[in-house]
Amino acid sequence: MADTALMSIPGQVDPVPVARSITPRADGRIDLLGLPKARIAELFAQAGLDAKQAKLRSKQVYHWLYHRGATDFGAMTDIAKTMQPWLAERFVVGRPNIVEAQHSSDGTRKWLLQTDDGHDYEMVFIPDADRGTLCVSSQVGCTLNCTFCHTGTMRLVRNLTPGEIVGQVMLARDALGEWPKGRMDISEVEDETEYRADGRLLTNIVMMGMGEPLYNFDHVRDALQLVMDGDGLALSKRRITLSTSGVVPMMARCGEEIGVNLAVSLHAVTKEVRDEIVPINRKYGIDELLRACSDYPGASNARRITFEYVMLKDKNDSDQDAHELVRLLKRYDLPAKVNLIPFNPWPGAPYECSTPERIRSFSNIVFEAGISAPVRTPRGRDIDAACGQLRTSAEKKSRAERDREATASAS
Repeated sequence: MADTALMSIPGQVDPVPVARSITPRADGRIDLLGLPKARIAELFAQAGLDAKQAKLRSKQVYHWLYHRGATDFGAMTDIAKTMQPWLAERFVVGRPNIVEAQHSSDGTRKWLLQTDDGHDYEMVFIPDADRGTLCVSSQVGCTLNCTFCHTGTMRLVRNLTPGEIVGQVMLARDALGEWPKGRMDISEVEDETEYRADGRLLTNIVMMGMGEPLYNFDHVRDALQLVMDGDGLALSKRRITLSTSGVVPMMARCGEEIGVNLAVSLHAVTKEVRDEIVPINRKYGIDELLRACSDYPGASNARRITFEYVMLKDKNDSDQDAHELVRLLKRYDLPAKVNLIPFNPWPGAPYECSTPERIRSFSNIVFEAGISAPVRTPRGRDIDAACGQLRTSAEKKSRAERDREATASAS
């Protein structure tokens, strides 16, 4: 039974963040996943190591944790064998608990994960010919109540910790077998023939899973700093995109303190329609949002802001809407790209997807104005992994049902 109460928060009020950065474990050990090197050193010192030893051991453990993907202190070969049991008694290097893993017919993979205190969330891996994108969640549930989004029909339970966020990346690396196999000692220099960053299946990360990343800013920032650290997971910030529905006060901090690419869930060009389908618009309107986009640090023609636009039949898909979208983007002189997303249906959804002809007409109008407007190919629809479909299947399946499905799949 989960021991964290639901946050009773309506969609137009900023949620109060959960301050804790580590989820307590039943065995009393501290999970080091999601912690920076300095914090690991502090914990080692608090556990009894002198300052010099704590600093050395933290450097070693950090390397094994984030660069090598090790989860067992016994595998950390440059740490004395007498020290390994001491670490294992007090600490652990965890991973998200996997409740269910699904494969789509198009190669998309979705994992239903569970926190140590019993809450479910999801992540999705989308392979393409020249890249592989991991869609990462930042919260359990969501508070935004976007009416076209299945995830938005959930209540917000709590923020994910840095460990629970970066753990999704670690778990994907585990599943894809993408940890380096070269030399083990951090004092040695790896040869490029032993391990290179290119050729990976996981090349990009999008903070577009469950939750609003900017409502969990500190934990998302801390997790992504570990992902981007050259001594850690070492993924370039140019390969990471954070998506927001428009938490305007946090957007500048996102650019300054994280520096990743920005995607904005726009989805409508009039106050009336956006108020309905993206209720945060009632607090931070379209003009305020686009001003924040124009001020976003690092935005340029080389690093354009992506505007997500879900295509809803007879709601936001007219030629007039397309012309207004162009007018708005040009008015604010935004280095922009528009992703047109065919609506992904879910049971009880109040909308239908625009017709292919309507989507094509909309796209052509934006393209002709000199703004890229590709139509996103839906992926993972058969396992509810497509954009807007994430909503933990634990609510729909019992454990016994999942076990039966796993047995049938294995046989």
